[in-house]
Order: sequence, then structure tokens, then C-alpha cells
Amino acid sequence: MIRVVVVDDQELMRVGFRMVLGAQADIDVVGEAGDGAQAIRLAEELRPDVVLMDVRMPVLDGVEATKRIVEAGTARVLVMTTFDLDEYVYSALQGGASGFLLKDTQPDHLVSALRAVASGDAVVSPSVTRRLLDRFVGGGGKPLRDAAELDVLTEREREVLVLIAKGLSNLEIAETLFLSEATVKTHVGRILSKLDLRDRVQAVVLAYETGLARPGVT
Repeated sequence: MIRVVVVDDQELMRVGFRMVLGAQADIDVVGEAGDGAQAIRLAEELRPDVVLMDVRMPVLDGVEATKRIVEAGTARVLVMTTFDLDEYVYSALQGGASGFLLKDTQPDHLVSALRAVASGDAVVSPSVTRRLLDRFVGGGGKPLRDAAELDVLTEREREVLVLIAKGLSNLEIAETLFLSEATVKTHVGRILSKLDLRDRVQAVVLAYETGLARPGVT
């Protein structure tokens, strides 16, 4: 079972998420919180697999709550937001969130995303992530981090990282580079290990921050 804590300051939203997720045989909503401080306490107490986290909440917002939960290692965090261009979401990604979705995401997409995060993967929406980074990583401005960080990668690994940043799945990367999916998985694993990254979301952020990938460039 995938154990989930739902965090949103609107009770109606929590009820909706509970109905969608609770209908799945492999998902158990073990708790609900209305603010970030309560979310931290529940994550510590219940040790869920995933916290479904709202961003804008009273007492403590979802960004700070995400950082503290991830730092404590109590759960993985999937951020939900009403706005696809929200600086809070970018901060949440930097703070360790395993991805983000819009609140109008279709129920089946929410369920599949939550399962992906619970399994250790990350949710990287190609269009939403690219627009977010376009606005908050600089849109062609000076890179935020030293590209020398990427010197540990081989040329092939750099190619794979660029495609990860574009939001491609392992299968899509394999088809693009004429590799087997297993080989791509190996490359992805080495990239994350060499760069000391937790998941694909952190890889996407790093690719843009170092200038390896550029918003709007296909």
C-alpha cells in the first residue's frame, strides 16, 4: 500500500483528493493537514510514503514544509498548485519536492504521478516545467550555477541530461538516441549518482541552472 498524507488549507480540496486516491486499491490516505506545520507533524508521526502538498497555506506554507519534510527524510513530496507559473513551486523543487502538478490535473494523472513518486521516480511535466524554468531560471540570462559541476559527465550522459530536462521519459530518450531503454536507465542512474542528485526533478533544475538546457530551446 502507498500511504499518503493530503495537505491543503481548503477542506473541500482535501475531500476531493481523498475520494480520488481512496478509490485506488493500492493507496491509503492515512492523514490530512490544513497547514504546513501540521503537515510536518503528521509526516513525522505517520511516516507516509508521499505527502501531497498544497503551496499557499496559513501558519507555514508548503515550500517551507516541503524543505523540512525532505530534510528529515520522513516522506517524499508531490506539490499541487493552482498556478503553473508560481515562484513558490520552483522554490519547492529546489527544496526537494519530487515534482508538481496543477490542481486541475485529471484524476488518473494524479494517481499515476503519485505512484511514480512513491516508487522513487519524479514527476516532470515537460510543458509546465519548461515554462516555470523559463520564468524563474533566467530565460536566457546568466546561468545560476557553475557548469563545471557537469564535467564529471560523459558526452553521452550530458546528452541524456539535456533530454531529461526537456521532459522526455526513458523510453523517449532511448528512441531519440537509438539506445535500449535499459541503457538509458543506466545512464540516468549514473547521472544522478555523479551529480549527487535525488531524482529527475533535481536533474532538470540543475540542467537549466547551469545553462546546459535553455528554456524554449528544443
